[in-house]
Amino acid sequence: MTVRVTVATPSERAIVMTRSFEAPRRLVFAAWTRPELVARWYGARGWTIVEARIDLRVGGAWRFVWDGPEGAAMACGGTYREIAEPSRLCYTESFDEHWYPGEALVGHDFAERDGVTTLTTTHLFASRRARDLVIASPMARGVSEGFERLDEVLGAGVGDDPGFSPRSSGNTAVPTIDT
Repeated sequence: MTVRVTVATPSERAIVMTRSFEAPRRLVFAAWTRPELVARWYGARGWTIVEARIDLRVGGAWRFVWDGPEGAAMACGGTYREIAEPSRLCYTESFDEHWYPGEALVGHDFAERDGVTTLTTTHLFASRRARDLVIASPMARGVSEGFERLDEVLGAGVGDDPGFSPRSSGNTAVPTIDT
């Protein structure tokens, strides 16, 4: 199994990242939707989530706050637009300190085959300029390191914990991302 994140720019406003995990998709989905799990892996090494709030329903808000190296801090949040447990999650994303203009629409598609989950994440930005700022940033390194941390969480035995499953939301889909 490949553990490298692939990053593509299929259109002038989109970034698509793909990564596989040796875990069932219900567990990978849970790691994206349960604050206590998100706090264990989300972000580059050296960055620690100090606040993770998730209101997992269409229209519900999410917010993550990190402490980083040398006193750095970062925060972002958004609103859930689509929840199709355990196959799809879509939300808006905006950083408190807007290092790229506008808001992004983020979609995660979780596909499982033989116990391996492939995650495809699409970021759709307001403009090509915003997308290019993100591509030029250390985003790919941060995502890669975060996914390595997610591998560690998934491999730590939490998958055998009957409590390690996402809450059932019963929410229905709203818009999807078109690149």
